[in-house]
Amino acid sequence: MRQQVAGCILTPAGWRRGVLFFGDRITAIEGDTALAPQPDDGLVLPGFIDLHIHGGGGADAMDGGDAIVAITRLHARHGTTSLLATTMSASHEAIEQALASIGPVVGQRPRGAARVLGVHLEGPFISPDRLGAQPNAARLGALSELASLRGLAPIRVLTLAPELTGHLDFIRDLRRVGILPQIGHSNGRYEEGVAALAAGAKGFTHLFNAMSELHHRQPGIVGAALAHAEYAEIIPDLLHVHPGAIQVARRAIPKLFCVTDATAGAGMPDGTYRLGSQTVSKCPNGVRLADGTLAGSVLTMDQALRNLVAIGIPLDEAARRISTYPADYLSEWDRGRLQPGAYADIVVLSPDLELMQIFIEGEAIAPLGRVHTAN
Repeated sequence: MRQQVAGCILTPAGWRRGVLFFGDRITAIEGDTALAPQPDDGLVLPGFIDLHIHGGGGADAMDGGDAIVAITRLHARHGTTSLLATTMSASHEAIEQALASIGPVVGQRPRGAARVLGVHLEGPFISPDRLGAQPNAARLGALSELASLRGLAPIRVLTLAPELTGHLDFIRDLRRVGILPQIGHSNGRYEEGVAALAAGAKGFTHLFNAMSELHHRQPGIVGAALAHAEYAEIIPDLLHVHPGAIQVARRAIPKLFCVTDATAGAGMPDGTYRLGSQTVSKCPNGVRLADGTLAGSVLTMDQALRNLVAIGIPLDEAARRISTYPADYLSEWDRGRLQPGAYADIVVLSPDLELMQIFIEGEAIAPLGRVHTAN
């Protein structure tokens, strides 16, 4: 069925004021070039893409069963049209159980749900000195451990600490089998971060968080990212990273992209929830372990967009950082952009950036209202 939306449309070539036609893919865009949206324009943007998402709607990606469907439906209603289901450090058996539930959803998108593009393994091949909110199940990485996991669901991204013994070779092995190694939860030195990039690591996990900090005599993993990265994740909930640090990162890293690192508490009332094997508490200023450690977020991608614009980032750039750049990172060239032939993953927003319409591969999804948090 041919459908259409009208407004100020963000295309790869810039803004166009007109009409976008689509079925499950975009068929045509008609209208005139515009320098920028006008104050009363409806805004038509690419659907949001989240490459680091643990949960939402009370469900956690490690739960198995119907958890992934609940997560993808909650985030779909906040404009996330595709995502990577993200696991926690755990035993091999627990990760197997999680991937066994994720695999079928990758193969067949449920109605009303975001498209699951695969899995992001956040650990367990990380530094025990930089666990952050991860359980202490850290261990050395080996391709042999991934053999059974890869048959259950496609692993697209894997977070690791490059300074651990054998991990430069592990990075090369991952690239050889089509998995993107990402540097994170690392206590490494600047030089070790640079060596990991040279070996094939492609990005950084939640930049600034759970990694060795930038110091002018010891630049750390943060320094390696700011000096050399083309891609890195950042969590723009304005709690994990100060707005000034976001500005530093966007000037240094060409394709800095946003993730939510959302947990089961996203879209839910304050209370206690699961994050992998741990209990976390949601309160107005985020999600924390019992000792106060930040433990993911309750951010949704529509709020991420509003936050970026609120700190002075132009809307077209903000949209690229939550849609186009994460698609590019995964080489998903038919997502994250509004152009003929691309999937009809579309969000329509009011001038004040409230979601009005959402389409995932052409399917209309009813938006939820704004989640009111301190962020």
